[in-house]
Amino acid sequence: MSLKTLVGILLLVGAAGAQSPTPNSAVGATVSGAVFDSLARAPLGGAVVQLVAADSPSRFEKSVTADSLGRFSMSGVPDGAYAIGFFHALLDSLGVEAPLKQLTVTGARSVKVDLAIPSPMRLKAAICKQSMSDSSAMITGIVRDSKTEAPASDVNVWGEWLELSIGTRGVSQNVQRVRAVTSDNGWFALCNLPASGTIALVAIRGVDSTGVLELPVPAERFMRRDLYVGVARRDGQLRGIVVASAGNKPLAGAHVHVVDGPQTRTNERGEWTLAEAPTGTRMLEVRALGYYPERRRVDVVGSSAPIEVKLSTLKAVLDTVKIVASRLRNDPGFERRRRSGMGRFVTEEDMKRFPVIQTSDFFTRLPGIRRDGPQAKILMRGALGTDGWCEPAVFIDGHEMSFMTAEDIDDWIPPHKVQAIEIYSEGTAPPEFHPGLRGCGSIVVWTK
Repeated sequence: MSLKTLVGILLLVGAAGAQSPTPNSAVGATVSGAVFDSLARAPLGGAVVQLVAADSPSRFEKSVTADSLGRFSMSGVPDGAYAIGFFHALLDSLGVEAPLKQLTVTGARSVKVDLAIPSPMRLKAAICKQSMSDSSAMITGIVRDSKTEAPASDVNVWGEWLELSIGTRGVSQNVQRVRAVTSDNGWFALCNLPASGTIALVAIRGVDSTGVLELPVPAERFMRRDLYVGVARRDGQLRGIVVASAGNKPLAGAHVHVVDGPQTRTNERGEWTLAEAPTGTRMLEVRALGYYPERRRVDVVGSSAPIEVKLSTLKAVLDTVKIVASRLRNDPGFERRRRSGMGRFVTEEDMKRFPVIQTSDFFTRLPGIRRDGPQAKILMRGALGTDGWCEPAVFIDGHEMSFMTAEDIDDWIPPHKVQAIEIYSEGTAPPEFHPGLRGCGSIVVWTK
């Protein structure tokens, strides 16, 4: 029996309620258990659990709502065979039905039965018609209109990623794309995505769209992302607070902005408000001097709740990198890359000949690189950006430190701590330092 059949049965039962009342709850067994979200690996609170008699649905039916821990209990269940299932908004966004379970009640003995959303592997196999061993990733969700928050049909959802191939002629790169169109209930699924890396996701319906969203592929290779499409007209609003991860201290003067949208700074209480923001799902970027920048997906809709952003200090992040990073003195790859002639290299000898006051001066003194804007962003000549300037990827001791500014680098890496610097354009970056879909180059800093 499918869950749709179960729904039909319950409708019939409701219509005939006067003729076939549910037995007194004081007589019979208790059916209890818990509902589990296999994707989040957590209880699924708020699920509506329904039990019906399998032999004669009009004989018995009962519905309860699971508590915040996913627990449910039904008393007064008479002897017989039953089918049990559940409903939840998460199932709608996944585009699947929860599998039904069969159970038998005998006497007053209690029956324990647990229910769950199918595992990521089973969902991929069911939605994408793949074998259970397929290693590709998938994204599924529901697209809604940012004004009405109703499901949006006929929306084009695009997934894009960079694919690198290593051959006899070196490294070649190709941008790969997949597309899905939302159904009447706004549901979509993108299959055959790469098993690792970062996916650029965007939804478009005429002049309505989301921002370009950067989504790292999780280890389970399954993502559920609901999206809102909005217009470029800036009439949305976001608000929130920025605090330090250690101690929850409010951070005054932090820079907050929607990518390709408005920007502001936090007040003395760490609070901020962005007015005239483009509606829909966007990327929010938050920076504070001495802290690692945060980029996250946000929904600019009328019901947006306040957003709390916690920033970690750059020192905490860099100390972690130093523990796990491959150090230059033990890395023969530096000399190999240097001899290849691909890219530009600044060594300790170069630094001694041309001393600088700030670390960022080591690379901004080279042609094609500059600092720009109130946040002193590092810009490089590339394929994208105003007048061909774009923001490169930054790596510290081999670890990508996305969206670090010149101020960030200068604040935590003094010149005497720098051992070497590698600078690559988009076309010359080796695979381990490739900037991905940025359409720009890479800067690699090695410390002593």
